[in-house]
Amino acid sequence: MSHLEFKKFLSRRRSGLLSVAVGLLLNVAGPALADGLTPNDVAKIRGIRNAVVSPDGTAVAYTVSIPRRPFEDEDGPAWVELHVMKASGESRPFVFGEVGVRSVRWTADGKGVSFLAKRAGDEETCLYVIPVDGGEAKRLVEHETGISSYHFSADGQQVAFLATEKQPKQDEKLAKKGFKQEIFEEEGLFTRVFILDLEEEDAQARQLELEGSASELAWDPEGKRLSVALKPRPLVDQDLTSRKVHVVDAESGRVLAKFDNPGKLGPVRWSPDGKHLALVTALDEHDPSAGRLAVVPATGGALDYLLPQGYPGDVSDVVWLDDARLLASFSRGVEKGLMEVSLDGALKDRLAGGQACWSNFSLAADGDTVALVGSTPQHPGELYFGKLGGGVTRKTDSNPWLAERELGEQSAFSYTARDGETIEGILTLPLGFEEGQRYPLIAHIHGGPESHHCNGWLTAYSGPGQMAAARGFAVFAPNYRGSTGRGVAFAKAHQADPAGKEFDDIVDGVDHLIAKGLVDGDKVGITGGSYGGFASAWGATYYSERYAAAVMFVGISDHISKSGTTDIPDEITLVHQRKRVWEDWQFFLERSPVYYVKKAKTPILILHGKDDPRVNPGQSLELYRALKTLGQTPVRLIWYPGEGHGNRKAAARYDYSLRMLRWFEHYLQGEGGEAPDHELDYKAELGIEDEDENGE
Repeated sequence: MSHLEFKKFLSRRRSGLLSVAVGLLLNVAGPALADGLTPNDVAKIRGIRNAVVSPDGTAVAYTVSIPRRPFEDEDGPAWVELHVMKASGESRPFVFGEVGVRSVRWTADGKGVSFLAKRAGDEETCLYVIPVDGGEAKRLVEHETGISSYHFSADGQQVAFLATEKQPKQDEKLAKKGFKQEIFEEEGLFTRVFILDLEEEDAQARQLELEGSASELAWDPEGKRLSVALKPRPLVDQDLTSRKVHVVDAESGRVLAKFDNPGKLGPVRWSPDGKHLALVTALDEHDPSAGRLAVVPATGGALDYLLPQGYPGDVSDVVWLDDARLLASFSRGVEKGLMEVSLDGALKDRLAGGQACWSNFSLAADGDTVALVGSTPQHPGELYFGKLGGGVTRKTDSNPWLAERELGEQSAFSYTARDGETIEGILTLPLGFEEGQRYPLIAHIHGGPESHHCNGWLTAYSGPGQMAAARGFAVFAPNYRGSTGRGVAFAKAHQADPAGKEFDDIVDGVDHLIAKGLVDGDKVGITGGSYGGFASAWGATYYSERYAAAVMFVGISDHISKSGTTDIPDEITLVHQRKRVWEDWQFFLERSPVYYVKKAKTPILILHGKDDPRVNPGQSLELYRALKTLGQTPVRLIWYPGEGHGNRKAAARYDYSLRMLRWFEHYLQGEGGEAPDHELDYKAELGIEDEDENGE
């Protein structure tokens, strides 16, 4: 890092402390309570993304996400730094500043930390290693198209990595002559497997000749075989439906075994003796998530699913404790934990759910020392470290200023849907909550729906959470049917019934809170992104009488046009509709919010990334155009150029937070009527004074 970069690094940390004082001053004005969380606060929240414990358990390498600040930094996604903490708790940054570190691992000898990054002078993403006893990061591997993933052999002498093919030279020359035509879904670049001998000086990476596009790459313990997932073509849809695990000879590339794992696929892990593979996979092609744990002989055979049929939870990751036992991270309802799973099917909780919502974990060679990233209702993701047998403790405080903010009380609860099904949800009470008073409510609907709300930190740029609580709102986060965390049957319960019982569950949850005397039924709003955006559009049209305001983000409005414009047509058929649009046109029409626009009386704010490949921006335009033409209710459409299926850049995220809260305040707390002014004074919101009369 240069002297200038280091000064910027220190400046950012000083500005982070100063912004606490600025935020406290800004909170005095407006509808927010003086000590509640503001959009300015949310825009600067830092978080721990990944944590990897060293082989000997004496240190943890972890990454820290640091958002860019509007008007202070060049706009873009958050920077990601690499830090290392010793078991004593002493921590220091290793790679920091304006960097984007990912895929962190320890070297086999534990003397260095490897990572992927595109640093100064790099044309593409490269593999680096930095020694833990001091010194600069060394570029270990570079590739002409960049490295997307890598894995070292157990002895550290070889590295296998994934990289896409290079665009043919002829195409580049033709493009310069004006021939820029695109052959849709036929010109995608395959991801290939490469192996490099690190012990041989000036060695060149060699490509394995495998059929298909590769992912999920891992060495066996002896460094002779690789497990790799292959899909026929480089399509996102096939990533969700068609990846099959293969075992290949690392020298020749010959396929030694192929497995018929169905549907979605998660991590793949070798057993210590190299005789088995553990897969986090789907139960069948209609399973909405890769949440089942299976083991299969590395030489081939049928998958053996270890958890009991009907297990009320989902697995997200797994490591081997020994040749007969595994440690798996699980979700059960609104909690996440770790459990030991034996090959004979015996289960044992090793880290019970409820302490935090764990997003990832790493185990040292002793099988007991563990590092995790976890969030709670009081804080975003932080590093936890300790022993499975003796408990883990929080080791980082990435946002110390949060201690000066008052947060609304958050708790999980359950209720009974109209057909008798038990549904879980999480409720955040407004600051200053008083028993017996009814409050305006925002229903925050997760996407997927193969996802779920865990009872941890639920506030984000598009998640109202504590921002809304600070402004006097209650926030309801339901895990409606179709959510993960409760097993296969519950996750499939929404299939062939889009917008049916799944969205009735949301209304039933609102009714439950109204019956409890907590919520004003005339002041209920709804928001969410993707499938949550679909729910928001449904709430603003079909269920318009139940919602006084809606904020729809990258959501679905027309299932007929959606089926022809999404990049995952097979996935939505297999795990959602269970039939094609041409098999039942009327069904798809009647499950589309745009079909019910004449019922719409709910003011709706629609926001969408202009480059979204998953839910085409036309979905938002269709609903906007219909509602605008009818003129029955206020509607506004916001495009975010350069953003896809969710906002990544700081300015677009901040803009979203401000617009979402303004819309709900206007219609659930304010005078309502015509839409609020579309212009935002960002600098005033941030407490920044213009330097000249032009505001520059």
